[in-house]
Amino acid sequence: MEEKLKWFKEARFGMFIHWGVYSLIGRGEWVKYQEKMPDEEYAEYAAKFKAQNYHPEGWVKLAKEAGMKYMVLTSKHHDGYCLFETKTTDFNSVKVGPRRDLVAEYVKACRKHGMKIGFYYSLPDWSKPAFFKGPDKAPNEWREFIRYIHAQVKELCTQYGRIDILWYDYIVLREKKAAYSAEDWQSEKLNAMVRKYQPEILINDRSGLPEDFDTPEQRITPSRPGRMWEACMTMNKHWGYFPRDNMWKSPRELIHQLTGCVSGGGNFLLNVGPKPDGTIPGEAVRRLRRIGEWLKINGEAVYGADRGPFSSGTAGVVTAKGKKIYLIVHWWPGRELCLPEVKTKIKSAYILSTGQEVIPEPRGERLILKELPAKAPDYLSTVIVLSQEY
Repeated sequence: MEEKLKWFKEARFGMFIHWGVYSLIGRGEWVKYQEKMPDEEYAEYAAKFKAQNYHPEGWVKLAKEAGMKYMVLTSKHHDGYCLFETKTTDFNSVKVGPRRDLVAEYVKACRKHGMKIGFYYSLPDWSKPAFFKGPDKAPNEWREFIRYIHAQVKELCTQYGRIDILWYDYIVLREKKAAYSAEDWQSEKLNAMVRKYQPEILINDRSGLPEDFDTPEQRITPSRPGRMWEACMTMNKHWGYFPRDNMWKSPRELIHQLTGCVSGGGNFLLNVGPKPDGTIPGEAVRRLRRIGEWLKINGEAVYGADRGPFSSGTAGVVTAKGKKIYLIVHWWPGRELCLPEVKTKIKSAYILSTGQEVIPEPRGERLILKELPAKAPDYLSTVIVLSQEY
């Protein structure tokens, strides 16, 4: 693995933040497009977006409390509203709404507390007619649009010091059969420019080029071994603030997703959708703190861990690091647990949270873990550490 990817693999867990004008409307980040809202009407909401309780240090402290190691903020979503100072458009948070460079404040808070910094940036832009027309129907407008996009990315790469992640996004509109291509976005030229100004940056795969890591969305789909990936997921059903969406995942389900990513060699980017004033909903805060409590005890099985060498059977997932294998039990079986196909010789085992010894008994290729507690020591997930013989 390249040296610059090392920290990313060690981190395993990050915070995604979707926040902007759509947060004020409160019907999700796609509200402008889905409700066919005119630009003039959306601009009225932008003027009312004040971010009056935005204190990004609080976001960073919460992320650290949750055990997260990096953050990715929407610098510009599909609506075209920029949370940063830009010379390319007046539709930004310095000129309209808060009258502040919200990205600059976020960067300052991350840097103060040692948090890795990521920028989400949407290549699509609903505020530009050229995006809907495309390069074939409006080649001249499209060329101007590409200059606009490249200029904004350059600003993000030159105005805020070192940035650790550039997280592009793309979309496929209803009226189109496919997303625009890397050639359409001139992604090779764009990413070469990014790396010129940010040589250590990690870039995702959504500019149409593979770059450094893959980004399955709302699903855990491991990439091939050796290829870095990161699953991004919501806590409820929406990315942006949507107060009527009460379909919150439990802390247990979120831990299952986190550990599922790690067992496949990937990262977990978990989203929060702050309220328009900049505060994070209590439902999200409580879940993040619960995950953080679990990681304080069981983080050894997550940070820097990778794919396990065998299946967990019906128990949960398996990760590994050095000489240790971590069986993360999602579904506690009772006094005994069967691992169906273990070719590795296991000399000892214990429960990570309590230190209680477990008896590993090989039966052919099966491994039976005996003398377990009748009930799970941790309802959220219990980690059993298996030490290999060498």
